[in-house]
Amino acid sequence: MDPTSRPAVVIDNGTGYTKMGFAGNVEPCFILPTVVAVNDSFLNQSRTSKANWLAQHSAGVMADLDFFIGEEAFVKSRSSNTYNLSYPIKHGQVDNWDAMERYWQQCIFNYLRCDPEDHYFLLTESPLTAPESREYTGEIMFETFNVPGLYIAVNSVLALAAGYTTSKCEMTGVVVDVGDGTTHVVPVADGYVIGSSIKSIPIAGKDVTRFIQQLMRERGENVPPEDSFDVARKVKEMYCYTCSDIVKEYNKHDKEPAKYIKQWRGIKPKTGAPYSCDIGYERFLGPEVFFNPEIYSSDFTTPLPAVIDKCIQSAPIDTRRALYKNIVLSGGSTMFKDFGRRLQRDLKKIVDARVLASEARLDGEVKSQPVEVNVVSHPIQRFAVWFGGSVLASTPEFFAACHTKAEYEEYGASICRTNPVFKGMY
Repeated sequence: MDPTSRPAVVIDNGTGYTKMGFAGNVEPCFILPTVVAVNDSFLNQSRTSKANWLAQHSAGVMADLDFFIGEEAFVKSRSSNTYNLSYPIKHGQVDNWDAMERYWQQCIFNYLRCDPEDHYFLLTESPLTAPESREYTGEIMFETFNVPGLYIAVNSVLALAAGYTTSKCEMTGVVVDVGDGTTHVVPVADGYVIGSSIKSIPIAGKDVTRFIQQLMRERGENVPPEDSFDVARKVKEMYCYTCSDIVKEYNKHDKEPAKYIKQWRGIKPKTGAPYSCDIGYERFLGPEVFFNPEIYSSDFTTPLPAVIDKCIQSAPIDTRRALYKNIVLSGGSTMFKDFGRRLQRDLKKIVDARVLASEARLDGEVKSQPVEVNVVSHPIQRFAVWFGGSVLASTPEFFAACHTKAEYEEYGASICRTNPVFKGMY
């Protein structure tokens, strides 16, 4: 059966989580932590048994087979000392290709349960990825999994495709992609990334979790140390929200603590004893690190709205109005309540102040048109990149844009360095 008649496999590998499923679906089939647990005892055995080739070979084979990914990896590492956790992606870039290959192997065979030779594949990458990284990806996909076709898409372009609200797909805009390990602000014009204007900031979802963990620890909450990061992550996902004014929010909490302070109940992993703790100011202070980063870090103090403004101001002048008009949120760390509204308000203040200053400089001789600032929030922004991939991979243009196995065999991995932008989508 022709692979183009089957739905393509869409895998969005993120620093914290990987989303995977089939093109044409609205939601990914699986969302798993991007982590691999490898059994180190086999690797040590293969190192010590240098003399016996057979023992060394069989230890290597067992090490190749004995590994787990996602939540299973966490369970294995907690229950056994022989399994060590490896995070294949750091700050949006693949850091360990062996672990990445194992991760893809489990994704395809254990979770999606499909034969890679029967499906075209769409994978995602960060906008600042080196071309060599694309070559490695192509090599693994064509050599190890023997896929018939591969397309490596820039995640920001996919998020833009997911964020459209009308039947016409608007492929000009700024993607604010706040993941677990990295935050990128990426301007896209007509489907092409404006590479020179990309801004990257060192504050992302993991930093919000660490800040909440730090606040709870400083307040002396009764959380077991080995569980504190996990509790902070769950608090972030379940209770955090973005406030409009931090001072007012402090006053609200102080006036009506019973209304705003939540209780967290858990069980100590070592003793099994129950414990409880209060969740107070960290509910709004966690997401505040994007708007007032100085409360968390003294190294980086530029708020996210100012970074977005700088990004648009450094783009070509004829694209700026269109970019301000379509700011698309993507990634799980943009899911805080009222995050989009606060971002739009703060960005509008910066833009309006600049317009007023330029009018004052010209003594009111020239009246400039107001700049429309619009931040697009939608219910699927948590997996917007995956959904955009699902939409694009279900269009007829997708199969024509893919690099095929035949092309790979003829020209080698260098074909994966460039991926054409879909002209049929806008």
